[in-house]
Amino acid sequence: MSHHAWVLEVRPGYEDDYKKRHDEIWPEMPEALRKAGIRNYNIFRHGLTLFGYFETDDLQRTIDVLKDDPVNARWGASMAPIMKIEIDERRGFPFLLPLQWHMD
Repeated sequence: MSHHAWVLEVRPGYEDDYKKRHDEIWPEMPEALRKAGIRNYNIFRHGLTLFGYFETDDLQRTIDVLKDDPVNARWGASMAPIMKIEIDERRGFPFLLPLQWHMD
């Protein structure tokens, strides 16, 4: 299992909309994430900054499955107007933060 984190931003004025969309997340979206191998997925917000953390057994498989998932594509398109997302062109996935330390 590997641990991964990302940092993204909510566009100013969309904080409540971001929260509402996740409070009312489409049931098929968590299922798409599970199908891609993601577990223990958490998103935290501080002001406009979002910090996400997830675990997966195979990051490349996770990325490959999500790239081809129509639900994930639809979710991404719906969130794009309210978020600033930087994509790592090498992976075709948001930039991941390097793990510095882990305590079991």
